[in-house]
Amino acid sequence: MLRLLLHAGAYRRLLAAQVAALAGTGLATVALGLLAFRLAGDDASRVVATALTIKMVAYVVAGPLLTGLTVRLPRRAVLVGSDAVRASAVAVLPWTDQLWQVYALVALLQTASAAFTPAFQALIPEIVDDADYTAALALSRLAYDLEAVASPVLAAALLLIVPFSGLFAFTAVGFAVSALLVASTRLPSAAGRRSPSRLAGALGGMRAFAARPPLRALAALNLA
Repeated sequence: MLRLLLHAGAYRRLLAAQVAALAGTGLATVALGLLAFRLAGDDASRVVATALTIKMVAYVVAGPLLTGLTVRLPRRAVLVGSDAVRASAVAVLPWTDQLWQVYALVALLQTASAAFTPAFQALIPEIVDDADYTAALALSRLAYDLEAVASPVLAAALLLIVPFSGLFAFTAVGFAVSALLVASTRLPSAAGRRSPSRLAGALGGMRAFAARPPLRALAALNLA
């Protein structure tokens, strides 16, 4: 892993972009709970539960479809565009005063995340050697796992010096940093890459999960 981080410059920058985006996502989750309490008071738990349900449904439903629809687009444009949408969504969240606005922005935020994550993961085998692929994937997975632990601690520290609405500002900064890192990274050309039609791409992943027992087991694990 150390050799990978030292020598794979493109991967190092993309991993940093992923970490910045994940930190922003974690801060937004904490800030969302505080925003729900401001808008709904004692009913905040229902609001947060609804928002998180929308978040997961949007991610699960939009992920395969957006991957198929954006498969022929330049990956840089997909990644930077996703970060721009996410930064815009969280920048607007502190100004909402209606619950439906919160739900709509959460759906938009998570839909953009559903476009970002597969595009990022698809780049990994294109920017690292075969020998480093397992380590690259492991580092990416480690970043996801650590976010669940580190983000609440970071949010608690920030709340000592800023109001909860400031967490949304830091979230937007995280997505902006991610976009800048991606935009400044030299990515492989899409020339020669075999791309299915948009419809075939959108449905191909679903067929693969349905046809292969290990993937069906993975889908069951994720559902559980």
